[in-house]
Amino acid sequence: MQLLLASLFACGCVSLVDAVPWPVAESYINPAVECSQSADPGACRHTRDSWKTEYSDAIDGKYQGQRNVAFCLSTGCDKAIQPDKILGCAWRIVIAKSGHKEFDDTDAMNLKAFCGPDYITQVDRRVAETQARAMVMMIGK
Repeated sequence: MQLLLASLFACGCVSLVDAVPWPVAESYINPAVECSQSADPGACRHTRDSWKTEYSDAIDGKYQGQRNVAFCLSTGCDKAIQPDKILGCAWRIVIAKSGHKEFDDTDAMNLKAFCGPDYITQVDRRVAETQARAMVMMIGK
């Protein structure tokens, strides 16, 4: 079976982009915390209420959705979202590589901060770069 899949990928008959769909937005909600346990319950509830839209916007290539998703995956957004430093970094790389006209110094600063050695390891950064390449292809930018 592995040989068959390898052959299909090699010939271009099947793409990894087509083979790996985006996870559902709800899979990122932090199941271990109720918003009432957050330092800012209102912000936590707002993030959870808007997460599906933000995530959908992000995978559709929309700049602000990508920024919001990157931020929440990096920080947890008041415990609303399950933090994933590598994926948060990957989204920062996607933002940088997507050529958004809105990209500014804040994005460059966030890329440096959330993908830098004080936040993730060099190995994790390489994993994030690999994920970001696949994500950019999936987004189509």
